[in-house]
Amino acid sequence: MIITKTPYRLSFFGGGTDHPEWFNEYGGKVLSTTFDKYCYISMRHLPPFFEHKYRIVYSQIESVNLISEIQHPVVREVLKHNKYKKGLEIHHDGDLPARSGLGSSSSFTVGMLNALNALNGKYSSPQKLATSAIHVEQDLIKECVGSQDQIAAAYGGLNKIEFYRNGSFSVEPMIIGKNRAQELNNNLMLFFSGISRFSSEIAKEQVLNIKNCHSQMNEIQDMVDEGASILNNVNTPIEEFGRLMDRAWKIKRGLSSKVTNKRIEEIYDAAIKSGATGGKVLGAGGGGFILFFVKAEEQNRVKLALHDLTLVPFNFENTGSKVVLYQPNGF
Repeated sequence: MIITKTPYRLSFFGGGTDHPEWFNEYGGKVLSTTFDKYCYISMRHLPPFFEHKYRIVYSQIESVNLISEIQHPVVREVLKHNKYKKGLEIHHDGDLPARSGLGSSSSFTVGMLNALNALNGKYSSPQKLATSAIHVEQDLIKECVGSQDQIAAAYGGLNKIEFYRNGSFSVEPMIIGKNRAQELNNNLMLFFSGISRFSSEIAKEQVLNIKNCHSQMNEIQDMVDEGASILNNVNTPIEEFGRLMDRAWKIKRGLSSKVTNKRIEEIYDAAIKSGATGGKVLGAGGGGFILFFVKAEEQNRVKLALHDLTLVPFNFENTGSKVVLYQPNGF
C-alpha cells in the first residue's frame, strides 16, 4: 500500500495569469503558499479475488472492471494514459471540502500521480509531478483550469511562480525570515463560506473575457512582485500586504460576473467593517473559502461578525506532495 500526503494552497496574487490563454502571450506570475491541510491518497494493487478490478472510494464508491467505466475523471484518465493493467484500490480523504478554492482538485491529481509512481517503484520529482498534473487536467480532461495549483501542490512552500510564453515555468521560494513568515501567518484568517462551486465553470467566463481585461490582468500580475517586495522588506508594515489583497480583490471581482455574489459581498463587507484590512475569495471565486488579513487585535471582532462561518486555523507548510507510507502488498 502507498499513501501520499499533498497540501492545499492559498493563492495571494496573480491568479488568472496562470492560465495558458494569458501566459502563452504575455507571461504570468503568482504568489502562493501551501498550508497544513492535506489531501490523502491511499493506493494498493487489488488482490485477484474480487468481482471488480478497480475500486475507487471518494465521495462516491466505484467498483468496476474496465478503466473506461470509471466515472472519476482524474482516476480514469491517469490510468488510461498510463495504460495500467493491474487491479487497483484507491481511497481519497481530504482535510477540507472539495470545490472550495484551495486547489483541492489539483492536490488530488498530484497526490494520485505520486502514489501511482511510488506503487511502481518510481520517484517523482516536484517538476515532473507538476508537469504531469497540468497535462492531465488541461489536455486529457480538458478542464478550464490554470497551472499554479498543480505546481504549488507538488513543490510546497511560499513561492513566486513564473510562467513563460513557451509553456515552461520556474519556482522561486520566498526566502524570508521565520519571524516575517510567522507575522504574515498570524495576521491571516481563513473562513469557509459554505458555498461549493466548480471553479472551471467560473474560470471559463473569466478566460473568455481576458482580452477585454488587459489592463486589469497586467495590474494583477504586477501585484505579485509588489507582494513579494512587502514580505522581503521587514521595514515595510505587514499591513501593506493586507491592503494589497484588498486592491487585488476589487480588481478580480470585475473580471467575471461569477466571481462574486450577494452573499460573498455581505461576508466581505462585514469583515472589513469589523477590522479586516483586506481579503479575497480563494480560487476562481463564487464561493468556497475566503481569506482575510486581520491584525491580531481585531481578530476577535471579525470572528464575532462572521460567527455563522467556519473559521479554519492553519499554519504554512513547505513539504509539497510526499509519500508517507510505502508497504508493498505482493500483488
